[in-house]
Amino acid sequence: MLGWEFPPFISGGLGTACYGLTRAMSKLGAEIVFILPRDVEGAEGTHVRMTGPMAVTRAAAGSAYRLREFTNVVFRTVGSGLSPYQTPQTYQEQLRRLEAEHWTTQELSEEFARLGRSAEHYGADLFTEVQRYARLATVIARDETFDVVHAHDWMTFAAGMAVSATTGRPLVVHVHSTEFDRSGEHVNQRIYDLERQGLQAAAHVIAVSHLTRQIIINRYAVPAEKVSVVYNAVDMDGRPLDTQRARIRRDEKIVLFLGRITMQKGPEYFLAAAKKVLEVMDNVKFIMAGTGDMIRRTIELAAEMGIGHKVLFTGFLRGEDVDKIFGMADLFVMPSVSEPFGLVPLEALRNDVPVIISKQSGIAEVLTHALKVDFWDINEMANKILAVLRHPPLQATLREHGNFEVRKFSWEDSGRRCLEIYEALLAPV
Repeated sequence: MLGWEFPPFISGGLGTACYGLTRAMSKLGAEIVFILPRDVEGAEGTHVRMTGPMAVTRAAAGSAYRLREFTNVVFRTVGSGLSPYQTPQTYQEQLRRLEAEHWTTQELSEEFARLGRSAEHYGADLFTEVQRYARLATVIARDETFDVVHAHDWMTFAAGMAVSATTGRPLVVHVHSTEFDRSGEHVNQRIYDLERQGLQAAAHVIAVSHLTRQIIINRYAVPAEKVSVVYNAVDMDGRPLDTQRARIRRDEKIVLFLGRITMQKGPEYFLAAAKKVLEVMDNVKFIMAGTGDMIRRTIELAAEMGIGHKVLFTGFLRGEDVDKIFGMADLFVMPSVSEPFGLVPLEALRNDVPVIISKQSGIAEVLTHALKVDFWDINEMANKILAVLRHPPLQATLREHGNFEVRKFSWEDSGRRCLEIYEALLAPV
């Protein structure tokens, strides 16, 4: 399995999905070697804990680890500067920033150590890192015994193709997001070309929703019979249903946006709806939890709209802080322009928070007890926010039924479906 994000480092949904899927498949008896572009360790961790490092035979492989919860999984790391949700532009910006600031060698080492990687592993551009990851993954693959190569999203597709070509093992690519989701119609041609190459080279393609499946078929010319849908899920962690949970007492209602603050997630539509809500209901605060390439513009936009004093920006949250923010929220809103699946609404419902989701999301295909709205329809979004905040019976119904509904999403079911896809590929013709 090839990925570029995993706990304890989490920047978004892909790391959470890899964690849930891998843990479930491990419980089902699958033996997995998970290759990552950096060490699975660090001070800023989530609930995942390390066991001791294992011996490795090749220096290029970096390190090998096991995690306590993954009895059948070995994690191998390679020296590459790949980072979650990077684009060619943000990669270059980071390099230019460090150059412009004239950092000393010691300062560079400390900064990259904080980021969980080494300065010496940075190449001329992001695509150099993609190829470096592919080369080092192939080195590791030569020493491992496995039946299938499973690659998550575009930055690992080159590695998946290289490992598959070297070993003759079938390639499965797992699409959590496409370039059209991230960039709209203004796609980065090199990323699109790499995505298309990986999708067409794969023996089978896994999409996280039917919405994503149709994009893969229509935009990348992949045969429909080669693409299956495997929905994401959420860990309930043994939580009992508590419909009488005490809410934090306060005069103001809290509406939450939690996710990357990028074009794909529709932060400007959230603010536009917030402005309309505040025109008729003053005792509301809007919290935007997350970071991204639009964070500065979003803060400025809130100020320009005259609602800056009603919008709080928390930055990126992880672990217990996410649970705390859900504990404060009266409502979660996901106004995504294009959302292949959408894990955060499931996490909100798990925490008894009612949700409003955009119709342009994969989760809208399967979630019944949620209010749905077109991302661009800020009037309807504002009306639905007001309806939930003003009518406690509606809020209670969405909370209770939503919490029951979220329990039908199981990582074990998703893992079992992946194993069925593997077995079909390996079955004698």
